[in-house]
Amino acid sequence: MDSKNGFFGKCCLFLASGFGLGLVAPFAPGTFGSLPGVAFAYLIAPFPLAARIFFAGLLALAAIPLCGKAEKILGIKDDGRIAADEWMLFPIATILVPIETLPWWWMAVFFAVVRAIDIIKPFPCRQLQAIHGGFGIVIDDFVANLYSLAANYAIFLYFIKQ
Repeated sequence: MDSKNGFFGKCCLFLASGFGLGLVAPFAPGTFGSLPGVAFAYLIAPFPLAARIFFAGLLALAAIPLCGKAEKILGIKDDGRIAADEWMLFPIATILVPIETLPWWWMAVFFAVVRAIDIIKPFPCRQLQAIHGGFGIVIDDFVANLYSLAANYAIFLYFIKQ
């Protein structure tokens, strides 16, 4: 890490790595670094849908400069330790599901869906990764979380709501 970034750079990297989880994970740093997103999904879940959309949108927009700065600090394009694109966008994937009313293990299912879709990277997610900077880091995860939202809502409707 470049020492000229000082305290601000260290704070940025701490947040961008999922509160450090992406930096200390021995494997799958994106998965470990995305865990804080679960907490944020639960935090916004009790709010009305419009507020959840607003908060999720703010987190997504805030992820762009944060990921861009972390990429500059680490010096590697879309470094796997950068997880803000995962944890800050995770609430999008559960925005239509009343997660606060479900047993905790359903969140594990929704989390697994998000991680699987992020790893598979269906069209156009993989292609969007070619975009440079913070926007490029975030946009593929934004689209992947929209896919995850559709899958998670379908799971909710088919297996839970009945």
